[in-house]
Amino acid sequence: MRQKYTYYFRKNFRLIVVLALVLGFVLSTGEIASVRAAAPLPQNPQNGTVGLEATISSPPPSRAATISTPVNGRTYTQIPVAVNGICPQGTMVKMFANNIFVGSARCTNGSFSLEIDLFSGQNDLVARVFDDLDQAGPDSNVVRVTFNDSQLSAFGNRVSVSSAYAKLGANPGDKLTWPLIISGGTGPFAISVDWGDGKPFTLLSVPFTGVTNVDHVYDAAGIYRIVVKVTDVNGSSGYLQLIGVANGEGKASIVNAPDSAGSSKTIIQTRYSAWPSLVAIPLIFAAFWLGRKYELQTLRRRIEESTSNEYNR
Repeated sequence: MRQKYTYYFRKNFRLIVVLALVLGFVLSTGEIASVRAAAPLPQNPQNGTVGLEATISSPPPSRAATISTPVNGRTYTQIPVAVNGICPQGTMVKMFANNIFVGSARCTNGSFSLEIDLFSGQNDLVARVFDDLDQAGPDSNVVRVTFNDSQLSAFGNRVSVSSAYAKLGANPGDKLTWPLIISGGTGPFAISVDWGDGKPFTLLSVPFTGVTNVDHVYDAAGIYRIVVKVTDVNGSSGYLQLIGVANGEGKASIVNAPDSAGSSKTIIQTRYSAWPSLVAIPLIFAAFWLGRKYELQTLRRRIEESTSNEYNR
């Protein structure tokens, strides 16, 4: 019986080695889990290293976004105003009123939604899509709306908030600093920032207009909807929606979290799993060891057969 199993093992040994190597390769690459796990992000800068930066060129988005709501000719007396539409999947949508940046949103499942501030009087709304290289696609349709500002006649220039950045990111656990630009209105100004991750809002007061930095630390990797509100001493308010990114590694899981308005947003969280590599390493070593042992046994048997033949002659 032992000789029978030994013969079977020797006959099919090469097939067994190949299967073991294939299994080890699949496990080590993580394809068995259907999602490849990336290595953890290194801490930068590192001593004794040289940083390199490269850009992989690709064409900009060829398809424009479309503003579905609001419609042309609409008049508003309250802000913020909800803007919705369709867009190329995976792009970022920047919204402009009278060619001034008023908010940004991520295109998710082929659509976008955000709330924007308006200027007193006429506003020409345009949505522009940008890829991950910040290349702009074509402009959307132009939607013309009017904002009748009831506070304009009583207090003069209304407060507004903007930023030079539509999207910023940092590693989880690191501080993300966002510069905001406050203009108009009458100080002091109260600032409220909902960072979109369920943590308490950032609340602070600044006496004058100009650039003000707000800080936040994200605990988990993801893409977050940020809503900024600035109110002046007369009660007029300005709004701005932005995109915050907490860098992550590994395979992604998606969870929905309610924002301050009760709607839902998508957060992409990541985790890293190392078990495929731990399983694959001993299998690979075992395959090579068995292969080496089999080759030695084959060589010894051939030498014995050759010696036996010479003796018989």
